[in-house]
Amino acid sequence: MAKVMVSMRIMPESVEINLKDLEKKVKEEISKFGGDVVNVSVSPIAFGLNALDIEFFMDEKLGGTDPLEEKIAGIEGVVNASTTSVRRVVG
Repeated sequence: MAKVMVSMRIMPESVEINLKDLEKKVKEEISKFGGDVVNVSVSPIAFGLNALDIEFFMDEKLGGTDPLEEKIAGIEGVVNASTTSVRRVVG
């Protein structure tokens, strides 16, 4: 089985959500799932609201990211988590 690079966008409930705290919680969930975070960025959405964009590697034998999305969406302060891309890594 190969590794895949997953990009995920996490939307907070409001501008009051501390993104650093949220990032820490999301990284913990990804780690528990078996992923290895390699990049985190903040993307402006509108009216001061920012989203977390996280990229991580995982083994494709773990299957899809739906269970992880559900776990992350269950974190207090998160509206939703959605996978924006999945790419197979060669090498």
